[in-house]
Amino acid sequence: MEHLSLFSYTHTCKVLSLKLMETLGWTSLLRCISMFLVFTSSSAKGSECESLSSPQCFRRNSETTFYVCEWRMNTTRRDVTFELHFDRTDNDISFENIRETHAEIVAENLITSRRVEFWVEAHAGGSVCKSNETSGILKQIVKFEAPEDISVTWFQNHLNVTWKAAENYPALAEVWFRIDETKSWGKRVKTTEFRSSKMAYQLSLENLQKHTSYQVKLRHRTNVTATPLWSEWSPLLIVPAELEDKLEVNVTLKRLEGARKVTLMWKPVDHAAAIPSVSYILRDTQTSEGCPCEKEEEIHPTDKTEYTDYVSYSPVNFSVMAKNAAGSSPVTVVHIPAEPAPHLKPCNKKLADAKRNETNHCLEWYRLQDGDLKLVARKTKRDKRLFRKSIKDYVGYIYFEHLCIDEKPKTVQMCLYYKKENVPKIAPQDLLAFNETHNSVTLTWKAIPEDDARGFLTRYNVCSVKINLQKEHIECHTVAASLSEYSLENLTPGTKYNFTVAGVTKAGEGPKATVTLKTQHLNLMKGWLILALVMAFLFIFLLMVCSCIWKKMKKKILVPLPKPPILELSAHQGKSVHQDMLEENEEVVNEVTLHKLLPKEEEDLEETTMSLNRDDTQQALRSSKEEEMTNTEQEDVLALLRYRKGLIFEMKTDEC
Repeated sequence: MEHLSLFSYTHTCKVLSLKLMETLGWTSLLRCISMFLVFTSSSAKGSECESLSSPQCFRRNSETTFYVCEWRMNTTRRDVTFELHFDRTDNDISFENIRETHAEIVAENLITSRRVEFWVEAHAGGSVCKSNETSGILKQIVKFEAPEDISVTWFQNHLNVTWKAAENYPALAEVWFRIDETKSWGKRVKTTEFRSSKMAYQLSLENLQKHTSYQVKLRHRTNVTATPLWSEWSPLLIVPAELEDKLEVNVTLKRLEGARKVTLMWKPVDHAAAIPSVSYILRDTQTSEGCPCEKEEEIHPTDKTEYTDYVSYSPVNFSVMAKNAAGSSPVTVVHIPAEPAPHLKPCNKKLADAKRNETNHCLEWYRLQDGDLKLVARKTKRDKRLFRKSIKDYVGYIYFEHLCIDEKPKTVQMCLYYKKENVPKIAPQDLLAFNETHNSVTLTWKAIPEDDARGFLTRYNVCSVKINLQKEHIECHTVAASLSEYSLENLTPGTKYNFTVAGVTKAGEGPKATVTLKTQHLNLMKGWLILALVMAFLFIFLLMVCSCIWKKMKKKILVPLPKPPILELSAHQGKSVHQDMLEENEEVVNEVTLHKLLPKEEEDLEETTMSLNRDDTQQALRSSKEEEMTNTEQEDVLALLRYRKGLIFEMKTDEC
């Protein structure tokens, strides 16, 4: 029966009990039940003892003097205690009444330099379970804790893994990695590097895909002692893909009264780089919790791809980067310059001594450097001493005064500030004179830098000094400080001048820049020649205009008369020109020329003309009936002379 299982034994007892009850009665039944209980207790005892493992005793590193012993036992009983035994000789060392499955023992209480056997016993009620024995030299057994504080970073196609060092020596590490659960594990066993500055181990996994995420776990052991034990495995680590590109940040700026609304937007990173999560880190150099001057830099973590903030009129930098478990992307810096102020006026009081409510006021001084403003000082309760050291005499600053209203900054004043002014240190640079004529010249120069102005530059004094043996004549002009060019007029031809330009501040005029130039001589011959050419041009022009006017008036006043044509007669006709003219038909008068006659001759001429006209007309009519005129002769024009009231009318026709 001892070799039967608990189930078969129970079934057998049930069958036998029924038969015994029929044959032997209650006495045999009680005996069978007692035997069943004894067998059950012995079976339970064997099962608990089988779950008691052999102990492992070791140090956590090669330098500690404490030993840790560990074992395992599957039991639900709470009254179990353990005894840990070392060596079977007369020097048996035991530790009793241990309530946990591990124990820490000082090295002084153990035999560490020679091989010993050790085991553990479990006591539960009246039963005792003993584990198998283990032997070893305790001093040479080292087992690290599981890797902790693991961090990973990508470098090209290499994955650098770093974790907390267990001792001040390189260790041996075993790393398993895979892309996901569908892929098999890749395994690497390598000796780590020991980073003494960080007290960390580091190794590199080469030839991985940096644009792919991985699952990684590792364990490590010492390389110093003769009997090293592998540590437990680290928790499974998800390694995202590398963030190698900067975020492309778009900026939207909206100007408000005394403030600006800044909205930053960017694209999310790739999915492989966002496993298991990704965050975006924003920093700004101006505000903290919506108010200026609280901090020099404020960190704003977010998991969104958009960020909105309110800033004052002074310049501010935003830095944006993505961060995951494998590292961070390169930082994208967004610079928002100061609000433009083209007509910046000088500050009208000593702002360094101005009293402000420091709980919501912020005073800032910026200095122009490399085309932008650089923060020099902030006057707050905590940095008054720094302010007094930073603000210097004869140095120009852009002054901003901000308020904090409803956790938002508001700029209430901007001006150009000098703690103390002086005259400019240098003269305007690169003074040049060009476009000179006999009576004018143009001057140009470079503005005085703010570092050398040493005050608020109000204007430039531009002077011309006529060099004469008898007396110098000086004439000065005022030019706005924003200009760097000026033309001088009404100069004397052929005269030597000294032209000077100097910057002027509230403290006075600074050094002068000088250039010497002699105006051109006035060329009289050239002038007369130009005048003569101009007069000739005007004369020709007027003559042409008058000619055109005369032609138009002549057509209207004097009507042109036709000239008598010269008729060519055929040889066979044998008639005189006068006869041919009389033979033509009478034509319409196209042009008439009037000639006035003398009074005495009017009557005689009239009578003679009228007589001739009658005879000629009759003769012409007779001739027209007798002869037939050719086509050429029909086109000739008859010129007639008529006398009427002392005037002669000469009539003619033009040829077609």
